[in-house]
Amino acid sequence: MAMNKPLRYVLFVLALLLSLHFLLSATHAPYGNATSLSGLFKGASTTKYTDTAVPPYDPITVINEGASTGGGAPSWTTNSTRANATFVMLARNSDVNGAVQSIRSIEDRFNRDHNYPYVFLNEEPWTDEFKKRISALSRAPMEFGVIPHDWWFQPDWIDETRAAAGRKKMEDQGIIYAGSVSYRNMCRFNSGFFFKHELLLKYRWYWRIEPDVKFHCTLPFDPFKYMAAQGKVYAFTIALYEWSATIPTLWDTVKDFMKENPDAVAPDNAMGFLSENGGQDFNMCHFWSNFEIADLDFWRGEVYTKFFEFLDKTGGFYYERWGDAPVHSMAAALFLPKSKIHFFNEIGYEHPPNSHCPTDDTIWRAGMCSCDQGRTHDYGPYSCQHQWDRIFQ
Repeated sequence: MAMNKPLRYVLFVLALLLSLHFLLSATHAPYGNATSLSGLFKGASTTKYTDTAVPPYDPITVINEGASTGGGAPSWTTNSTRANATFVMLARNSDVNGAVQSIRSIEDRFNRDHNYPYVFLNEEPWTDEFKKRISALSRAPMEFGVIPHDWWFQPDWIDETRAAAGRKKMEDQGIIYAGSVSYRNMCRFNSGFFFKHELLLKYRWYWRIEPDVKFHCTLPFDPFKYMAAQGKVYAFTIALYEWSATIPTLWDTVKDFMKENPDAVAPDNAMGFLSENGGQDFNMCHFWSNFEIADLDFWRGEVYTKFFEFLDKTGGFYYERWGDAPVHSMAAALFLPKSKIHFFNEIGYEHPPNSHCPTDDTIWRAGMCSCDQGRTHDYGPYSCQHQWDRIFQ
């Protein structure tokens, strides 16, 4: 039977295309390599998944430090080996949604390339649901610990009548967490005990993360390795004022400690960040401790141990509302040379209602930052960034 005309045209076009393919394969090597079966399979086997929302970065083009070492990227920009470090989150089972957000954020912006482990701490046993949802977020090791009873709950030696009166007074003043004993438990635990937990004893460095925080910039370097390489001990992203009514006697207590332990105060310290008059009065400036990257050995050391015990025996964590942020800040600013405290401008960070966003366009673009530079807490009316800057001028 005679072939119909449309079919003849289709066969003719196919024959023409095949002829062109073989001709190009024989005369044009790149085309032949690209269209060969071996080339196709090779391409498929080497293709790697990338998160297009956060493209891979080249630390050498972003970080210029380390050039003095003889060329190439400094060791703290590479992830061939990890520092002896972990993330730490204090949370409750009911915080699971906020914890998921925070872990997803730090994974996308940093830890997916490093796989640093996580330690989660709670005053109650963790639920299977919390552990299941959190463990699905990262390939990094995760450990879930329970806080010992005596490290969390109000000590028996606290005068509850006096403590209750203090809480009532703050409630009348409209102070946040004024009536909360659990908030005071948390502040005391973070001030004097978290670094002693058995799950943290094997680590040298920690990065504190809380539920419901966001990281807005991709990090082209490893902050842990940077801290170690540069001799830093404590790092922050936001500095702000404390509510003076929550710590009416804290600074006087700290001054008493310094009088009894003058050798504890470091030469070239950061007193200028804490005080406008050489230490006579506290200006309420502190590092916001819901973000911290620090050397655990500092908190475990003799000076800080003696300092915390001196504060704790006064009962101020419960009779007033001493926060771990001013306690940590005073210790770091007084017992460390100011050069060992670091401001991580590159880390875009948000803990509502405050956020830090790099205002330097080069840093902001290099980090592919999603934050609004106009909303950064730096140099706003409640910021202490000016006080930090001035001690280096």
